[in-house]
Amino acid sequence: MIKAAITAVGGYVPEYILTNDELSTMVETNDEWITTRTGIKERRILKGEGRGLSEMCVGAANEILKKRGISAEELDLVIVGTITGDYGFPSTSNVVCDKIGAKNAWGFDLSAACSGFIYALATGAQFIETGRYKKVMVIGGDKMSSIIDYTDRATCIIFGDGAGAVLLEPTTEDLGVKDFILKADGAGRNYLCMHAGGSVLPASHETVDKRQHYVYQEGQAVFKFAVKGMADVSAEILEKNNLTSNDIQWLVPHQANKRIVDATASRIGLNEDKIMMNIERYGNTTAGTIPLLLWDYEKQLKKGDNLIISAFGGGFTWGSVWVKWAYDGSKVK
Repeated sequence: MIKAAITAVGGYVPEYILTNDELSTMVETNDEWITTRTGIKERRILKGEGRGLSEMCVGAANEILKKRGISAEELDLVIVGTITGDYGFPSTSNVVCDKIGAKNAWGFDLSAACSGFIYALATGAQFIETGRYKKVMVIGGDKMSSIIDYTDRATCIIFGDGAGAVLLEPTTEDLGVKDFILKADGAGRNYLCMHAGGSVLPASHETVDKRQHYVYQEGQAVFKFAVKGMADVSAEILEKNNLTSNDIQWLVPHQANKRIVDATASRIGLNEDKIMMNIERYGNTTAGTIPLLLWDYEKQLKKGDNLIISAFGGGFTWGSVWVKWAYDGSKVK
């Protein structure tokens, strides 16, 4: 049976570091307040005119091509999970393919907010498992600074910019994407959304004046849903596959809030040394958090490691993916 194995990872974060101390000059907050509530110390921001999401995606994609020693023309499909594409259309996937020279690939963007990468990973795996495609690149990334109101303390402290990517290739070994559970509840749009800019409320002077093109979040409600959603679905995928915490080497959780991550780990009985964390350096990069974790921790990953990847995002969207790692990261140059 063909499975979709992750054979390489890449990442890109912007140069500019926005610290908690700098944020405290923009809104009424301070380093201790932010750190104790979120676990975030700093986040990266893509500054400069005309610089969009595709620039970060290209950085991650090119790193993968270099690591695997392959040409972009060998790619069959590029999927980008994002809510902050370069344009309303065309898709950022199309732009990325053009910029890296993936002349034989097609692609599309997938919108699931913070769950964008796991939705895209599960989707990309299907194209490999059918035997139709040999090389599928899955990218998760967001330029959240483009839709954040830096006068809103509830949201501006949380989000940052960044992108990460993985390459999926077929394997007949007992490796790769083993299972996934994905969920959605559209009623969540009442608690976390961007009100304007779509077909319901197109851009106008009024929507701009009302600041409706920024992320809207009811923090307490989202926190409660996220804790329950991520914890429950992580436990569900273990139970479905007769796995216990002893079988799992790593929890790879969406980096929304350290307290949500801790609650998820506690629910499935994992110690802190089995949890991937980088929220303190990057904040919440939405669809970028999970591939950036894999990028940061690649050297520690061993062939055969069981990873439980979990996310929760606006919409609401949430889910979990069980991946058996396909290579020894310590051997990657």
